[in-house]
Amino acid sequence: MKLRKVSAASAAVLALALAATACGSDDKDDTSSGSSGGGDKIKIGIKYDQPGLGLKEPDGSFSGFDVDVATYVAKELGYEPNQITFVETKSADRENALARGDVKFIAATYSINDERAKKVDFAGPYLLAHQDLLVKKDSDIAKGADLNGKNLCSVTGSTSAQNVRDKIAPKANLKQLGGYSECISALQSGAVDAVTTDDSILAGFAAQDKYKGQFKLVGEKLSNENYGVGVKKGDKATVDKINAALEKMVSDGAWDKAVTENFGPAEYKNEKAPKIGVIVK
Repeated sequence: MKLRKVSAASAAVLALALAATACGSDDKDDTSSGSSGGGDKIKIGIKYDQPGLGLKEPDGSFSGFDVDVATYVAKELGYEPNQITFVETKSADRENALARGDVKFIAATYSINDERAKKVDFAGPYLLAHQDLLVKKDSDIAKGADLNGKNLCSVTGSTSAQNVRDKIAPKANLKQLGGYSECISALQSGAVDAVTTDDSILAGFAAQDKYKGQFKLVGEKLSNENYGVGVKKGDKATVDKINAALEKMVSDGAWDKAVTENFGPAEYKNEKAPKIGVIVK
């Protein structure tokens, strides 16, 4: 009788162990380990609301230059597009998302600076952007100083508009709205005369089908924004692999193709692909 009870208990323990093993093997996610590829899937942080850079489309797909860079890098790390899970990482949460291990890396208009580099490691840069102005195609605003007495829009909490007024147009009227899409709509309606933020972001909005041919970039270079790929602090192996992937993306022409496809309709005069590790101050 005792022998049968022991056998039954052992069988139950064995069944539980097998079930746990099966559950663990179905959802391998490389983002929780220190390795740099070869898992069943990978989580990558992007923006969901920046046309031309990182945008979640109505059908659930993703588009934009950052998305193209992330997809190319992931492939070099050993992942096909169907193995990628894109995770929305808003600006304020990027460092925390990496520290928590929510994502393996982040490509989300993530400008490299000294303060951020204390908390995360960066691969790249992969794009050099500048703060610029977007105006209507027929606007007489040809330079920043022309904004004196005009309405300038930026997003609430951003320092971009104040930067313009401090440096080149002290009499500009600052208008702050909840998002860049609202600023672009205000520009289209004539409620504001210009919108300011990174030229890459402005070009992405201007390249949308509903805005094609309506706007132009002025060409002011009010700041240098070195976009990098954020990686968890200390994960040098992943940084090295991403840097190699970015160099390959430039050398095989995929980088130029992605720039043209995502920003071309806005006549975006982009800088050449930056060299890995070279930060333009």
